[in-house]
Amino acid sequence: MGALLITESEPTPRSGRLPRAERRKQLLAAAQSVFIANGYHAAAMDDIASEAGVSKPVLYQHFPGKLELYLALIDEQAEALVGAIGRALSETTDNQERVHGVLSTFFNFVEGAEGGSPGAFRLIFETDLGNDPAVRERVDRVSSEIMHAVADTVSADTGLDRVRAELLAMVLTGGAQIVARWWLNADRPIPKDEAVGLVESLQWRGISNFPLFVLEQQRSL
Repeated sequence: MGALLITESEPTPRSGRLPRAERRKQLLAAAQSVFIANGYHAAAMDDIASEAGVSKPVLYQHFPGKLELYLALIDEQAEALVGAIGRALSETTDNQERVHGVLSTFFNFVEGAEGGSPGAFRLIFETDLGNDPAVRERVDRVSSEIMHAVADTVSADTGLDRVRAELLAMVLTGGAQIVARWWLNADRPIPKDEAVGLVESLQWRGISNFPLFVLEQQRSL
């Protein structure tokens, strides 16, 4: 009787198995959808697992609880917004274009562009968990990072000291954020380009009056 020949087949991946990074991305997308639709307090981990098409134990393998999942989403959206503002400031040396770029970034972000997604800005700017210290710290940090990035440019290009540059930067960035949110919540009452142009005209008329900006304008004539 001949010997029994045993062969080994190639291992096949388990159905539905994703690399950890891809699974995390999938879970964050599902969580974002649930949080935006229901708010933090009404959202349940069961709902998020169902939205992602996974079991709840799989969800807990990546995030120990709902708060950790929410914080990860804030970090993701904050990184996208801060990065987009940084690009708007660094891609040109023309200060009016910088004003335009920062404004456009905020408008695009609330619409879901600039690395964000529709409704995601609410996780940062309209969260119903604003009293939680970890959430508050992250919201304050993203606002501070954006303000400081703009203040660096204002200080360098106006000759103002740091405190005064930060004051102006707060006006520029805070105003941009608030008006972009108003525009979206008002159901886009005018075209986005027109809205950006109107606010840009107002902000530029103010900031361009500072000495080094005036010199820059004169050199360009």
